[in-house]
Amino acid sequence: MSDTTLAVRRFTPEAVSGPPVLLLHGFASDGHTDWITTGWPSVLTAAGRAVLVPDLPGHGSSPAPADAPTAKSITAELARLVDDLPEVDVVGYSLGARLAWELPVQAPVRRLVLAGLSPVEPFGAVDLDAALAFAGGGKPPSDPLTAMIARMITAPGRNPGALARCVEGLRQEPFAPAPGVISVPTRFVAGTEDPVSQGIDQLTALVPGSDLIRVPGDHGGALRSPEFKTTTLDFLR
Repeated sequence: MSDTTLAVRRFTPEAVSGPPVLLLHGFASDGHTDWITTGWPSVLTAAGRAVLVPDLPGHGSSPAPADAPTAKSITAELARLVDDLPEVDVVGYSLGARLAWELPVQAPVRRLVLAGLSPVEPFGAVDLDAALAFAGGGKPPSDPLTAMIARMITAPGRNPGALARCVEGLRQEPFAPAPGVISVPTRFVAGTEDPVSQGIDQLTALVPGSDLIRVPGDHGGALRSPEFKTTTLDFLR
């Protein structure tokens, strides 16, 4: 595999039946929490797929970024991770899906699963100063969105400063989905009770031939639902 600054967990099947699968986790989480604890590597390797599970910059075991990482810089790092593969399937959840949207133009992506994806940029209205003040022991932010982000970056095991830099960098390049960016087979997945992915059907119209599958659960529940695994495996076959 190519050199990368990201922490990456790799899983190998006994017999290979298709290209490796790259799993991209959500904001303020990590590859272990989103994918390994929910059983994805074992399911995929049983189906004959090698699995790559990186931690995004500032998340999990990956180094804290010195500068604010933009979507462009993160996807470039992910593309380097797979640039020696002839092809790769990609499954992204939440922020991972937002980053995966950019990957087919930079990496040899064969099929794409975008789940828990918001059609709008979620970080633009966050008051980072208020969130960091809360992380330093201050009062909870009055703005609901900022309060949610503040709680996420201060969860046990998280690095509030590193995650705040990620927010700063990501909102420098707001998510602005447009037609023509994705030309590979794509499946969208959303929880039936997930407010984050409300409006995800707008994105299917931007990707010719794509479809949208609803699975049970809110933002966290959909990620952990067996239906998400089933529809992903069916699509990747």
